[in-house]
Amino acid sequence: MAPPNVPVNPVLNVIRSESSEKYFDLSDGKFNVKGVPLLSEVPSNVTFSPFSSICQSSSDVPTHLLNRVSALSHKAGFLGFNKEESSDKLINSLGKFDNRDFRSIFRFKTWWSTMWVGNSGSDLQMETQWVLLNVPEINSYVIIIPIIEGSFRSAFQPGTDGHVMIFAESGSTQVKASKFDAIAYVHVSDNPYTLMKEAYSALRVHLNTFRLLEEKSAPNLVDKFGWCTWDAFYLTVEPVGVSHGVNEFVEAGVPPRFLIIDDGWQSINFDDDENLNEDAKNLVIGGTQMTARLHRLEECDKFKNYKGGSLLGPHAPSFDPKRPKMLISKAIELENVEKARDKAIQSGVTDLSEFQKQMQKHKQELDMIIGGGEEGSTTSSVSKEGSCSCQAKKYGMKAFTSDLRTKFKSLDDIYVWHALCGAWGGVKPGTTHLNSKIIPCKVSPGLDGSMSDLAVVKLVEGGIGLVHPDQAGDFYNSIHSYLSEAGITGVKVDVIHTLEYVSEEFGGRVELAKAYYNGLTSSLVKNFNGTGLIASMQQCNDFFFLGTKQISIGRVGDDFWFQDPNGDPMGVYWLQGVHMIHCAYNSMWMGQFIQPDWDMFQSDHQCAKFHAGSRAICGGPVYISDSVGGHNFDLIRQLVYPDGTIPKCQHFALPTRDCLFKNPLFDSKTALKIWNFNKFGGVMGAFNCQGAGWDPKEQRIKGYSQCYKEIHCSVHVSEIEWEQKMEAAHLGKAEEYVVYLNQADELFQMTPKSDPIQMVIQPSSFEIFSFVPVQKLGSNNTKFAPIGLTNMFNSGGTIQELEYTSGLESYSAKIKVKGGGNFLAYSSQSPKKCCLNGAVVTFEWSASGKLSLNLPWVEEAAGISDVVLVF
Repeated sequence: MAPPNVPVNPVLNVIRSESSEKYFDLSDGKFNVKGVPLLSEVPSNVTFSPFSSICQSSSDVPTHLLNRVSALSHKAGFLGFNKEESSDKLINSLGKFDNRDFRSIFRFKTWWSTMWVGNSGSDLQMETQWVLLNVPEINSYVIIIPIIEGSFRSAFQPGTDGHVMIFAESGSTQVKASKFDAIAYVHVSDNPYTLMKEAYSALRVHLNTFRLLEEKSAPNLVDKFGWCTWDAFYLTVEPVGVSHGVNEFVEAGVPPRFLIIDDGWQSINFDDDENLNEDAKNLVIGGTQMTARLHRLEECDKFKNYKGGSLLGPHAPSFDPKRPKMLISKAIELENVEKARDKAIQSGVTDLSEFQKQMQKHKQELDMIIGGGEEGSTTSSVSKEGSCSCQAKKYGMKAFTSDLRTKFKSLDDIYVWHALCGAWGGVKPGTTHLNSKIIPCKVSPGLDGSMSDLAVVKLVEGGIGLVHPDQAGDFYNSIHSYLSEAGITGVKVDVIHTLEYVSEEFGGRVELAKAYYNGLTSSLVKNFNGTGLIASMQQCNDFFFLGTKQISIGRVGDDFWFQDPNGDPMGVYWLQGVHMIHCAYNSMWMGQFIQPDWDMFQSDHQCAKFHAGSRAICGGPVYISDSVGGHNFDLIRQLVYPDGTIPKCQHFALPTRDCLFKNPLFDSKTALKIWNFNKFGGVMGAFNCQGAGWDPKEQRIKGYSQCYKEIHCSVHVSEIEWEQKMEAAHLGKAEEYVVYLNQADELFQMTPKSDPIQMVIQPSSFEIFSFVPVQKLGSNNTKFAPIGLTNMFNSGGTIQELEYTSGLESYSAKIKVKGGGNFLAYSSQSPKKCCLNGAVVTFEWSASGKLSLNLPWVEEAAGISDVVLVF
């Protein structure tokens, strides 16, 4: 909003391109970029308007951003269309293209997006969020982005004969339109990464409903290690188990700096429960809670009955790590029988007695496990007199978080989960001070081509208890102020993209979203320092255009699945590559709004190392969801320092150019390559993700077993986009580099003119390449390049400072390195001496140039060692 007493002037008066060059034109049914046809057979009702003729914005846009957008406005414009009749749903062709490679992002579920490639408008998928076209004729790229205009949002759909269809909808039959001037945005650049920055910067100025990541602060947890309770407990999460879980990491020397208490802590029940104010019983795995609603805004009895000090005394409650696993295993067995029953019903089977018999058996066994654990549960044992020598008087979440911080000094942040509407099913009418009403869920026709989803089925079945949008601010502040007072420092807000289901009587999806996101933003600023929120299940353009004024971090992939929920035994492998693909390509656009979060994984999973390699260089936080007692600490120590921080990259990871128009999932030949920066070098990961992906006919992600095989891959220093970060640009101008292969433990030398490094990557495997500029020292041109700690996946991220000095008779390299382990550098000559933290120490050097020494973790120095090599 504009500051008080400052007139809001249209940017139209300010935006004037510095260039008179005309990039786009629409004439004679053709939409061209610099004379090259992009779309043909463009209908006569489609319009194109230059950016400067449409764009208006409030004067609160930062001047530097406004100037940047103004300077590039000649490279951009808007597409619109008009119809004879008004409607709440309008679809129109924008023209057709064939034989032109594209990369796109589309929603494969309500809340999750992924990549797609093709070469025709008919190859697009439903709910496409943007399409990037390769235009080699002018060595450029063009992006077309469906956006928001008025109360309508839009997405692309495939048309026949190569046509690109744009679908605009309001989400309410009461909100109609017939004409759009700016329902899609187009932009051209010779660099695909610069293109994304420029395009979304322009939309930030035009819409002024969101802010870019560069304008916001990320939460404290972004460069730290954490633990999420979801896969460890699912809905059975409770205080004793959480405390034991954190303790295992601390005792192993990898203390979590943040904790996320996921779904299972809230006070929820079902509409048919007799007692309106009693928590639902015996909930174990996700799905069972999806029709439940909040009956109070505070914690459930498992946490409310926690007695302060219980976990701190000599007789703290014990915890059986086998019990959650038994519960989860049995609940999954029950779920599988229910799925089999549903399939039988769909296929016409009428005798369901055998299914009912099995279900009853599993339910009884589940009840026995739950009942047998009552004595060891938090609500009983922590409340016993004499269980603690402390004089504890407080109960509940506040007492629990206080005890966690007392017991685990390194724990900086404690987040809890909640759905955007409160719980999955919203807020139960009549149980809180809020005006909530159960609204039936209506799924947009645009999602007709999406993957079947249990969550959607459940929400349609039960509807959502929606708090009236006029009370959105009160709603979030009521939850968050209570949590903040209870010692919670942030929230993971999940199930975000549900508002589009229930917008009919609230002015449509855009207006309802604005009300809710404004309320959420205000509460975030008031209660969680403006940063303490992780967005999840939010991967749709509505959220990014309307919900990110303050939110600065969010998930860029779907959930980590430890196995295929649909039963493919190979899913335990191929689902992991799919997850990485989601994250890498979604970061191209989501990274303009938020810090990409690649989600958690389990360190004892069959593909844990595969995940760990990607998290090490993703540029975001690293957190896991291990079960209590189920850890691979040796793997975790390759990601995490003993103080719970991580060697984080300087940017967010993005796919290399040679991956942009390829399919690294099931073309049997392409590796996913992602690049990033460290402070003193570049890093690239090459991952074999082949073996699964989207099937347009079956409308689901499935395995392609014929593609799950080794692939050949090449890597070159020029594939790192050095110019994308000002501080890294000079690193890309070196005459020579040393390349370190982390998994192979090999060193190579490379110049910008060298041939690429060739290698073979096995399925679900990877390599991480560190590229470090070579510095020539002294009159004899000793070549030197510090690699970092080889026992960490992101070796280059361990180097904190680097300085080269020269004297009359000697020259030196001074390096500050964080972490303990094997330090490696390349040196063409052996140093005269090596000093570690002020003392002369021995080192190893070989004629191949490998120079190494062992570094300790010095707690008093925050783990940082001073290494001086004198030549």
